[in-house]
Amino acid sequence: MHRATKIVATIGPASSTPDVLLKMIRAGLDVVRLNFSHGTADDHRQRAEIVRECARQAGREVAIMADLQGPKIRVGKFENGKTLLEPGQPFILDAECELGNDERVGLDYKDLPRDLRPGDVLLLNDGLIVLDVSRVIGSEIHTVVKVGGELSNNKGINRQGGGLTAPALTAKDMEDIRTAMSIGVDFVAVSFPKNATDMEMARQLANIAGAPYGIKPKMIAKIERAEAIPALQEILDSSDGIMVARGDLAVEVGNAAVPALQKRMIRMARESNKLVITATQMMESMIHAPVPTRAEVSDVANAVLDGTDAVMLSAESAAGKYPVQTIEAMAAICLEAEKSEQSELDKDFLDRTFTRIDQSIAMGALFTAYHLGAKAIVALTESGSTALWMSRHWTHVPIFALTPREASERAMSLYRNVTPLHLDTSSDRDTALQQAIEVVVSKGYAARGDMVVLTVGEPMGQPGGTNTLKIVRVGDVL
Repeated sequence: MHRATKIVATIGPASSTPDVLLKMIRAGLDVVRLNFSHGTADDHRQRAEIVRECARQAGREVAIMADLQGPKIRVGKFENGKTLLEPGQPFILDAECELGNDERVGLDYKDLPRDLRPGDVLLLNDGLIVLDVSRVIGSEIHTVVKVGGELSNNKGINRQGGGLTAPALTAKDMEDIRTAMSIGVDFVAVSFPKNATDMEMARQLANIAGAPYGIKPKMIAKIERAEAIPALQEILDSSDGIMVARGDLAVEVGNAAVPALQKRMIRMARESNKLVITATQMMESMIHAPVPTRAEVSDVANAVLDGTDAVMLSAESAAGKYPVQTIEAMAAICLEAEKSEQSELDKDFLDRTFTRIDQSIAMGALFTAYHLGAKAIVALTESGSTALWMSRHWTHVPIFALTPREASERAMSLYRNVTPLHLDTSSDRDTALQQAIEVVVSKGYAARGDMVVLTVGEPMGQPGGTNTLKIVRVGDVL
């Protein structure tokens, strides 16, 4: 069956062999995430080569996303690897400490003391440990343990409510962008952006680094800082999409605030014609178990019903015992949720004004296919813009985007309800349309007698040139 919602999966030790990765692609993997928080440049390069080869064997394009580490603010290392913190105990975070002990620990982010004041609350190890700041003296942050537990090497630190000044792009990130461009990634996910400037800087660096390779990747902003929420629209405007990164975001704004924020972010992204990925702990139990919990099933289904373009796996596919089964389970949940999804296409178009011809054709194709009960929408596209606009509105009519451009085909791997296919389009419109229908029929997406809505641009081969809508029955002469 045609699945609208896309699956992004992180590859790591559990999923980096050609055999496993090929099974993951055949199970429904659409976009591979390379986590630049782990591994070397050579590791990422080798994995990208395996992805491209496995995608070729599977007979379809799979996009690659480079996820930058960003300014992960962490404690340093302990003499004994860890310490146990008890409620009420004083504990010092010391930017100048070399090795930690039961009384203090060092900091990877040396400027943290400048960002804090008495009364601030620090959340360590994904919020499992809570420290109240009592005073700041030079390089030392004096705290009292509010919620204790075991604290080990390199655990993360967040300030409740956000407000840390660490820049979104570190020196490591800048080097990783250069590596990602040499690999030929299709998307770059930027960690901890606070505003549009962070995303604009990342895009500029990626475009410069990608220029020798002819690459301009799509930029994804990971929304995981509290201060990114009021700046969400400007971040959307400066990005190609966002990721609802529920881990760090939940630590900063509180777990209870995240579900409503998720719905708001997905809605805003779709209204802004941007992509949106929902991530973090979606199938967490499948790191160790062969089936998900009922709560995880509901979580994935609700993200689908919210309208997310993609759902993402992290440790489940990178280090879990069941990477292939996890993708199979996630794909099945997405399909079932999509069956019950209500289309509100007519309401979407009320009070909407379209100023571009190509966007008007895209919306006209959606409206026509929906009301005529067409079997498919087939868009001949260079850049993928027509398919993107169509994908922002839900109908139960699948969209097939045919393009001669490899980069466009891979980018569209993340567009909801869009199946990208390769087509070396002819310069003759009718020949190209006939070829497009033959491709869709040959892959089993439509049969003789089915109604299909086609969009194309004349003259052929110009990005943004879609200006024609055609309705045909498969088998009829064009």
